[in-house]
Amino acid sequence: MCEANDTASAARAAGFAALTSLMIEVVFRRYDAIPADADGFHPRRRPPPGSRRRIKQTPAVNLIERLRTQREGVLHFVTDLRVPFDHNLAERDLRMPKLKQKVSGCFRSTEGAEAFAMVRSYLSTLRKQSVDLYQALVMTFQGQPPMPRLVGITAIIYLYSSTLLPSKNL
Repeated sequence: MCEANDTASAARAAGFAALTSLMIEVVFRRYDAIPADADGFHPRRRPPPGSRRRIKQTPAVNLIERLRTQREGVLHFVTDLRVPFDHNLAERDLRMPKLKQKVSGCFRSTEGAEAFAMVRSYLSTLRKQSVDLYQALVMTFQGQPPMPRLVGITAIIYLYSSTLLPSKNL
């Protein structure tokens, strides 16, 4: 996984839009070997003969099965270089509101929570775009707030709506 991340990072840094199909195939083949090797160390538990009930598996077996079934999701950063290897930025974005909630217990009003979220979102977007936050705040208080770049906003809106809206099949 670390080698796949290094390969994707190097391709991203070199300005490539995607890895070659050969590179992707090599990464997928090496990834498929991991659960296959792990099966030998952590075999599945079998139900007793004649029993039709499901047997509880060990956490290691469950992880191996998840790695096998979620292969495309785990390796999505290889097939689409816009996707990061980890989700640290998303976790970092959630940390401050959670900390504020923990310290104060709650937001006193819906308007206050919405204002807090709007300011945090604006500053987080500027930080991700390498804008100097101090200068951005100075410009904002002078009445000239810098606007974040909205590159690829259509794709982001589509991804956001497709993952958060309830499915009609439910």
